[in-house]
Amino acid sequence: MASQLAPRERHDRGRSRAWFLQVHYRWEAEGAANGLDAALEKTLARRQVSAARVDYLERLVRAFAANHAQVDEMIAAAADNWRIERLSVMDRGVLRLGATELLCMKDVPGKVAVKESVRLADRYGGDESSRFVNGVLDAVYRSERRR
Repeated sequence: MASQLAPRERHDRGRSRAWFLQVHYRWEAEGAANGLDAALEKTLARRQVSAARVDYLERLVRAFAANHAQVDEMIAAAADNWRIERLSVMDRGVLRLGATELLCMKDVPGKVAVKESVRLADRYGGDESSRFVNGVLDAVYRSERRR
């Protein structure tokens, strides 16, 4: 369980989440047809990602790649009056990261997934990103808990 992780592992997971955003950004910028695996490979080849962070980064990328349609569907349902393709690439990446953890990674507590995504939105997004991400992911979290 993520709440029982050692402080160093929690830190590494946090950094892995930030690396996911870079992989996601590359994937979108280079054209999604090239695939997330290609974006991950390029990122790992060109950037110095600590070995302690690669495993969780790979888990995130693979989980998102395998569940991309479901993740986007849940975000779209929760983001009233917002089409996912109209969001900024950073907000879209943060939402996809959080929703992937909520829907696909049962070892990550939902509140941790939301909190970490909000933190990333605050750091890398626009002025309203953290509030927007919090609202959308909270709705995804509540919807997932009802299942």
